[in-house]
Amino acid sequence: MRLTLQRKFFIALAVMLLALMLMFVGLSRWSLQRGLGPYVAEIELSRLDWIVANAQAAYAREGSWHFLRSEPNAWRAMQMPGGVLRAPPGRPPPDMEPGRFGPPPPHRRDGPRGGPESLFGRLSLLDANGSTVLAGQAELAEDALQRPIEVNGKTVAWLALAPVQGLGTQADRAFAVQQSRFVIFTGLAGLLIALLISIAMARRWLVPVEQLVDAARKVADGRLGVTVPVQGRDEFAELASTFNAMSSRLSAMEESRRQWLSDVAHELRTPVAAMRAEIESVQDGVRAFDESTARRMHGQVMRLGKLVDALRLVMHDERSQAPTTSIEFSPLAVLSDTVGDMQALARQRDIELEGLDAIAALQRERAPRLQGDPSRLAQVFTNLVENSLRYTHPGGHLQLGAQVLAEQKRLLIVFEDSAPAPREADFERLFDRFFRGDASRSRELGGAGLGLAICKAIVQAHGGTITAMPSPLGGLRIELQLPIITP
Repeated sequence: MRLTLQRKFFIALAVMLLALMLMFVGLSRWSLQRGLGPYVAEIELSRLDWIVANAQAAYAREGSWHFLRSEPNAWRAMQMPGGVLRAPPGRPPPDMEPGRFGPPPPHRRDGPRGGPESLFGRLSLLDANGSTVLAGQAELAEDALQRPIEVNGKTVAWLALAPVQGLGTQADRAFAVQQSRFVIFTGLAGLLIALLISIAMARRWLVPVEQLVDAARKVADGRLGVTVPVQGRDEFAELASTFNAMSSRLSAMEESRRQWLSDVAHELRTPVAAMRAEIESVQDGVRAFDESTARRMHGQVMRLGKLVDALRLVMHDERSQAPTTSIEFSPLAVLSDTVGDMQALARQRDIELEGLDAIAALQRERAPRLQGDPSRLAQVFTNLVENSLRYTHPGGHLQLGAQVLAEQKRLLIVFEDSAPAPREADFERLFDRFFRGDASRSRELGGAGLGLAICKAIVQAHGGTITAMPSPLGGLRIELQLPIITP
């Protein structure tokens, strides 16, 4: 049988509970044996009222305890119920002569007054300080119980009773056996209940672990998207939720990878198919290899090269998109230069560029600066402007804006253009690789769908963010936030 984690947990808990039960039974028996004697002695001492009364009467008549030394039967007589002194007729107690204490009734050595374990064999009378033994046992036990004897409100002696050592009588042993049986039965019942609870706890705690192991094994086998049930709100539930999130993310990444490979294959197929058609037409003699054919093939090759370069750039992770040089520069100056170089293209497409004067004024007034690579940031600005010029209808305009967020130490740059605008459901996917909001656009117009993905990678490498939203002008609004050094 394989020792699973659940079985190991149950066995360990069972062994621990059994050890605790044995320790509980042993300590209970030991405590009973040690505590039974003092408990019984306390009860016995509380019931010796006649001895206390006899001692008080004897002291009141004699005025001291000196008579205990002269009268050998005095201490025994005090232990008899009903009177201590038998005074001769006509004589007061102070004038009584020796022999005035009558002998106690006869008794056997093994009777209730005989033996060291009997009640009267364990009694002693101590002085007022409780340090000297006046009568009874010559040596007082350390655990002896004491009861005061008072005359006229003053403690004149102490009545001491030593507890029985161990289980001296058959009744004591029978009581100890009865209590031990009860303790053992209680311990076994508690052990059984604890084992049942441990089974429930093992199932509650370790079954989710087994489910996680089984689900992790499935994920390792390639079955992504497997989830486990989440029960409760404890650490196991948090672990299950984290695993489900990880599995879902892995599934989404795998689906994105497959879609990305499909998109790459689709993008590469178009120029390759066009070149193949040109070559086959020349081979079949349908078309002569002239300057026009060479130009078309060269255009397909150039398009294929651009696509490969874009793929190589976007395939790098965010660390590889980090600035190749790290210098302090003015992002607004880079933006002004980039947009200024594209004004001719904007006029050619009949699109008006607005906001350059306000950006120049902000640069003169605040001159925000950041640490990074100006060439990479210029690539971002170029892609965003080209994207707007490509899709904005002729006669429209592209509005540029910038604002320094001093509290956050960030620079906000805004690109917003006029109609048309992407569909509302497409805004979250605009920065995905190969995504086109309008599938009917030609590849010559729409490009490879990698420009915004490259912009996002470069902006994140500079510690910034880029988001897309509808523009009040009727088109697309893109906001960049970049961390700056000097606000």
